[in-house]
Amino acid sequence: MNGPLFTSHTTPRLLLDRLQPSDGPILFAYRGDDAVARYQGWKPATPAEADDFIARQSAQAFAVPDSWFQLAVRDRGTGNLVGDLGIHFPATVDDAIEFGISLRPECQGRGYAREAMAAMLTLAFGEWGYRRAVGSVDPRNVASIALLRSLGFRQEAHHVESYRFRGEWVDDMIFAMLAREWSAAG
Repeated sequence: MNGPLFTSHTTPRLLLDRLQPSDGPILFAYRGDDAVARYQGWKPATPAEADDFIARQSAQAFAVPDSWFQLAVRDRGTGNLVGDLGIHFPATVDDAIEFGISLRPECQGRGYAREAMAAMLTLAFGEWGYRRAVGSVDPRNVASIALLRSLGFRQEAHHVESYRFRGEWVDDMIFAMLAREWSAAG
């Protein structure tokens, strides 16, 4: 694959672009919220840690194998940060991509996650040339499971107590979709 590029993308209600230093306080507030962070691998301990994360992401190149690239999800009309969307580029599979999304509590339930993910799937399977998209979800995260299913992802696996997360053994459900399935759902 020829390394895809990303600068920004718009949907009817959203702007997807790079996180900015001014996003730090809001990112810290929602990513530090226990309800939002419950199933996330990263929770900033301090505002400075959120700022450092944004600084590292601003220097992060797009589509680097074995890396996560974090996008800001913004309200297109106001420019306000709604959440963030992570794109993982696995090192061992060059035709697959993984997504994860976190939204501010007051922005959940409005269809923003679905709108942002649908836009990324369209880019991933079209312009970027990926063949497969994956989502890895804790089975207790019913909202994320519902989101993936609403987009047409199918469950491929349920690994029981497959990894240790925050001091407990947790299950991992794997959902996936192929480019041809996204095109057919059109």
